[in-house]
Amino acid sequence: GQVAILSSGMLAPGEALALLQSLRHSDLYRADQHSYMLYPDRSLPGFEQKNTVAATAVAGSALVAAMTANGDPRLLLRDDAGDYHFNGQFRNGRDVTQVLDALAEEPAYAEMVTAERETILELFEATFNHCAFTGRSGTFFAYEGLGSIYWHMVSKLLLAVQECYRAALDGDADPAITSGLAEAYYDIRAGLGFNKSPQLYGAFPTDPYSHTPKGGGARQPGMTGQVKEEILARWGELGALVQDGALRFAPTLLRDDEFLDAPGSFDYVDISGQEQTIALPAGSLGFTFCQTPVIYTRGQPAQIIVSYVDGRSRIIAGGALDMVTSQQIFSRDGQVRSLRVTVG
Repeated sequence: GQVAILSSGMLAPGEALALLQSLRHSDLYRADQHSYMLYPDRSLPGFEQKNTVAATAVAGSALVAAMTANGDPRLLLRDDAGDYHFNGQFRNGRDVTQVLDALAEEPAYAEMVTAERETILELFEATFNHCAFTGRSGTFFAYEGLGSIYWHMVSKLLLAVQECYRAALDGDADPAITSGLAEAYYDIRAGLGFNKSPQLYGAFPTDPYSHTPKGGGARQPGMTGQVKEEILARWGELGALVQDGALRFAPTLLRDDEFLDAPGSFDYVDISGQEQTIALPAGSLGFTFCQTPVIYTRGQPAQIIVSYVDGRSRIIAGGALDMVTSQQIFSRDGQVRSLRVTVG
């Protein structure tokens, strides 16, 4: 629900931040994994507490009294302590209705069934609360059940918060709110597996897993939807955006510690499928967009140096490419060799 409302665009930036602050201090938060469950954990009643109807709840029922006196267990059975229990064969309200229909055909019970049918059905629902059944997340253990963190959902939350941050930035929101949304984003991100030790995550940290149950490590590995959300979130962190058909770089969410402290190198596969290596200076980072290498370097003024395979290069002021160059990159036509982007 929190992810849905954050992604809907209905909340103002300040409202989104307030929701996230409330979420962080709610029963959905699991401190041991620094992340969020689908639903707040809860204690389930034990076997002896289930299907128990107090004697006071049926004290006014002539039908229950008559059936108990006749030793008739088709509807409710009284135990030695004086409490009652619905027929153990009942699966839902339709089964109760079938018994009531049968009792209505018997002269000894017919008038009482007519008078108490709705009361008995309401008592059955109040006892089992079937209408509130939420599936495994509210009644089962493990497999994304009680106390479980569902990692795909956490990744959806991460992406939704990034969307709210971007909307706040584009809408010139109060800088304190925009900064707060960025902090909330990285607080959620810190709970994801790749930031954890194998001991804490319970698995190889960069492998995607379905969920983490209460009292255990990550479970059910596989190519979950988490992968999709984290790829999208990473593009947002890098600030690689496409607007009006043109590629733009605005890495406002990117942290300083992402840039190299010392010279290094960047390995990638070019559009012809060949492995390539680019030397990276200190204070830079590299990635590819449509298999075109993009090198970020911190500094001023903001600009993009476009290098072509024929040896030419040109400088574009600011952080946005023109549509023609963008299309060359999108189509992977091989004309653009690399982009070197100076960012603030």
